[in-house]
Amino acid sequence: MKAGRVKQSVAFNLLQRLRRYADAVLLFVSDLAVPFTNNCGEHAIRMPKVKQEISGSFRTLLGAQNFCVIRSCLDTLRKQGHGMLALLQRASARNPIQPAPAEKLHNR
Repeated sequence: MKAGRVKQSVAFNLLQRLRRYADAVLLFVSDLAVPFTNNCGEHAIRMPKVKQEISGSFRTLLGAQNFCVIRSCLDTLRKQGHGMLALLQRASARNPIQPAPAEKLHNR
């Protein structure tokens, strides 16, 4: 006879996790700043993952870090309402738009 826990069903395990983390699962109901889904987080990591899968990997750690910084800045500025073409034109003209600080965004 095997020692240890008895295997539970998938449904039972899900119910246990929902009960254990009920406050976190339903946080979007009481705090409007919390999104209903995790789509923004998943979308943010999708592009570096696709780039890694297509090319096999980044050539250097610095290249991966630079790629992530550029993508992060572009994504932040897009969410602040800036157009991508204008952003890239200004960046190539060495006159980039700086993202607004996070504390200014939360006080809107």
